[in-house]
Amino acid sequence: MNDIISQYRISTQPYYRPVADEVELFQAAYTVRMPMMLKGPTGCGKTRFVEYMAHTLGKALITVACNEDMTASDLVGRYLLDAQGTRWQDGPLAIAARHGAICYLDEVVEARQDTTVVIHPLTDNRRVLPLEKKGELVKAHPDFQLVISYNPGYQSLMKDLKQSTKQRFGALDFNYPEHDVEVEIVAHETGVAREVADKLVSIAERARNLKGHGLDEGISTRMLIYAGSLIATGVNPENACRVALVRPITDDPDMRDALDAAVTTFF
Repeated sequence: MNDIISQYRISTQPYYRPVADEVELFQAAYTVRMPMMLKGPTGCGKTRFVEYMAHTLGKALITVACNEDMTASDLVGRYLLDAQGTRWQDGPLAIAARHGAICYLDEVVEARQDTTVVIHPLTDNRRVLPLEKKGELVKAHPDFQLVISYNPGYQSLMKDLKQSTKQRFGALDFNYPEHDVEVEIVAHETGVAREVADKLVSIAERARNLKGHGLDEGISTRMLIYAGSLIATGVNPENACRVALVRPITDDPDMRDALDAAVTTFF
């Protein structure tokens, strides 16, 4: 068991800057093994938060990047054919439930609804995972916890969680940090001077104000770290911002010009 789960342990503590009481609330939720749902825009720190909490709690973390092609078998497991015949291989959800890891389903709404229903028996008082193809009922390890995340900004009638799924979770809202906190994060993660980090955050705030007015999504904290990292290597700040901030989020010429102008204003 140790060999299976040890590869999922986070050996060094990830950097995470708390912005409210999310750490204490998650710790309390883990104490009672409450399934948790993290909601917030892309690149705001949801995955880093889960990694930080897994390390803080001393638990292994198994992360699954959900997508529309993911099947229930991808989560729970399947029979494989090898030289000795057929053998069963647990999926990531089954491994986490069986051995007591935290299972993190990232962007869960990207998965088909007929796939996500397999988590239901694990998210109520039963805490079991039926392996129907194998004819086995896995009782979740006492340390097991399920965590999911998604971006509410991308919700639609076709891509949303059922109420029967949502109501099985506690929820934490995430957003981009306040200005000074985000400056601190960018400076810490990239090594650039605080004045440079301040300018990057100011550019991001201008772009976020355009969400829904030409931009589907604003500039994320993750993107600011990319830009800061380029600047730290010696790349010209304006070029770094165009590569890491402006070009990835829009192809519209007018919107690019507006964002490039914002970059020029600060650099």
